[in-house]
Amino acid sequence: MRSRSAAFDDAVLRAVEVCESRWSVSVADIEIGVEEVPPSDPSSWEDSVPLGRAFPADGRHRARMVLYRLPIQTRAHDRVEREALIEHVVRTQLAGLLGRPLDDEDDL
Repeated sequence: MRSRSAAFDDAVLRAVEVCESRWSVSVADIEIGVEEVPPSDPSSWEDSVPLGRAFPADGRHRARMVLYRLPIQTRAHDRVEREALIEHVVRTQLAGLLGRPLDDEDDL
């Protein structure tokens, strides 16, 4: 039996694999993590509690993408909706890190 956090982590990995396959890119150089909640209040440019954040490489650190488990789970009503939201957050954050625009197919 899988815990909720393990199931969430698995959904994140599946979403990353879908992006790699669909976009024919590797995200091996991007550190991917999951945290329970954002470490601070929303930034001035964020309208609400963020579901994820991306941090570009800065010379000392690799590029990083973080998804926030509790805000995502709170917004999703069931497993299907949660996995769709995870996929959306992963696509959005990775597209920003890779300098890749999202297209109509990505916004599904």
